[in-house]
Amino acid sequence: MDTPTPEILVVDDQADFARGLKRLIEGHFPNVRVHLAMSGDQALARLGRSPVDLMVTDLQMPGMSGLDLIRKAMAESPALSVVMLTAHGSIETAVDALKAGAYDFVTKPIEPDALFRVVAKGLERSHLLRENRRLRTRLERHKDRLIGDSPAMERLKRSLAAVAATDYTVLILGESGTGKEVVAGMVRDLSARVDKPLVTVNCTAIPENLLESELFGHVKGAFSGADKDREGLFVKAHTGTILLDEIGDIPLETQAKLLRVLQEGEVRPVGSDRLRVVDVRVIASTNQDLQARIAEGSFRSDLYHRINVLSLTLPPLRERQGDIALLARYFLLKACSELGLPDKDLDPATLGRLAAQDWPGNIRELQNAMRKLAVFGPVGDAVAPYMAAGGAGGDLPPFKEAKAQMIDGFTANYVREALRQSGGNITRAARFSGLSRVAVQNMLARFGIDPDEFRNA
Repeated sequence: MDTPTPEILVVDDQADFARGLKRLIEGHFPNVRVHLAMSGDQALARLGRSPVDLMVTDLQMPGMSGLDLIRKAMAESPALSVVMLTAHGSIETAVDALKAGAYDFVTKPIEPDALFRVVAKGLERSHLLRENRRLRTRLERHKDRLIGDSPAMERLKRSLAAVAATDYTVLILGESGTGKEVVAGMVRDLSARVDKPLVTVNCTAIPENLLESELFGHVKGAFSGADKDREGLFVKAHTGTILLDEIGDIPLETQAKLLRVLQEGEVRPVGSDRLRVVDVRVIASTNQDLQARIAEGSFRSDLYHRINVLSLTLPPLRERQGDIALLARYFLLKACSELGLPDKDLDPATLGRLAAQDWPGNIRELQNAMRKLAVFGPVGDAVAPYMAAGGAGGDLPPFKEAKAQMIDGFTANYVREALRQSGGNITRAARFSGLSRVAVQNMLARFGIDPDEFRNA
């Protein structure tokens, strides 16, 4: 993958010293490009034309001082990494430079090893800041693919952004219907391979005797029916990403060959004695307990450790009840739009009923329920509670049971919303809702709600 050439700006009014520093840095870092400026004004003009990753500037310069340059440069580019050059005995000034925004300082006369360490760290910092900005921008563009602001989802979003910034193999774990394929797609879309191929393999949908050929390809005559050479999916994903969905269902013999691909970066087509190098990022997903599969001998432990370099665990819907109202409304409006129907909404009692359910099918089950409501629910300001209780095609529960469930669900959902608005403060939540503090505390205990989850959420 192509990576941009790091750019360094050296600022010093002594031309010979500046050129010597340029030769020193480029000699140690052959892949960087060093530019020179002989004054603060020249440096600001250069920074205005195009950004740099690191600025190395002298402290004492005629005209604009190094400190003034740092302040002005940081005002324009807060993420700029700056290294200050200062003479021995000027530690107080170096501290002032750090307060002004400098990343680090190096004393004169220059010790090359010390300079190289600071430059390397400064470039690494700039790279991380640039990646974080890129990921935040992309994550904002894809926010409608990962809906929810519960603590569990906020943790997942942070982890997803961190994982996407790397090129390591990722294992995505989660129950059926939690959105593993969506998250896998986001890992790819937030990565540096976003413009490269994405190949998805449903390991359960391919017959066992054909899976190896599908993954690694085959040559003509390798087996009955192989009437021509065929590229495998790993070759099609070259330079990009491959998603091995439900990797726990891959047979042991194929697991051994997959392990070689991960270890060596090479595939051998079925029936061939030639290897082909592939550059592929692997994302694997499963709803199975792979460690249990290892214990029973149906999954290789060495393959498990190869795919579990980084992992993301998707929470089931029952562990993110605070997101159910948001998800339900989103899916209902989306279904109405897809069907060309007038928008429908969900009243509080219905939302409470939805939040009280376990949803064993997770997001997929909730989405299907909202599709039913879009089709069968009455047109009006809000879909009636009985629709969520079974009017959209399910079995209608006894009236008393349905009523009790809806009241409990509404109460729990209401209290969560009050806590969310109060930042987890029980006293403020009670004041918002017109209830006593004791009543709110009793509800928290009854429904097992932890107010700490809503602090800083």
